[in-house]
Amino acid sequence: MATNITFHPGNVTHAERCSFLRAQTGATLWLTGLSASGKSTIATALEQYLLHRGLHAYRLDGDNIRFGLNKDLGFSQKDREENIRRIGEVSLLFADSASLCVTSFISPYAADRELARKLHTSHKPALPFIEIFVDASLAECERRDPKGLYAKVRKGEIKSFTGISEDAPYERPQKPEIHIDADKTSVEDAVKVIAHYLIEKGIIKA
Repeated sequence: MATNITFHPGNVTHAERCSFLRAQTGATLWLTGLSASGKSTIATALEQYLLHRGLHAYRLDGDNIRFGLNKDLGFSQKDREENIRRIGEVSLLFADSASLCVTSFISPYAADRELARKLHTSHKPALPFIEIFVDASLAECERRDPKGLYAKVRKGEIKSFTGISEDAPYERPQKPEIHIDADKTSVEDAVKVIAHYLIEKGIIKA
């Protein structure tokens, strides 16, 4: 770990950044759920919706991040934890910049998601962290299987897979800010639910 470093605070406050944007405050929208639950599809549509409203938003996708920032990480529990730790830190920077950061990661472990939340809530000022549980049944995820991953698991080609393998559990969020029943909710309606929440909480203006 680096020791000869000093944190240099800037002169621009978070409130000042938000005041320039006027129609929003910074926040992280953390979409979590099984592979093929629809997280990325909803996140992509949500980002587009926010941008079309003239808001500043940016999406961090689980697969895309592994092509760059996290390309050195695998899928062991330790690497998964580090993957989410880094995303928690990056999303915090986006939120602090007054941007709406939309993240789409399986993030299977409750402790890792809680760590990302605490990064935001302990920040000064505290920043909104909105956990969005995209709750699709395992049967529905296997039916969709856009990457063919579940089929490979069933064939024994993938040995450890979240939600199926005993060594790779998915720990369901107990009290998410938003719960999306992905088996019954369209992408369009999911975006409406999230947008309504953001307006209700004053994160974006109606």
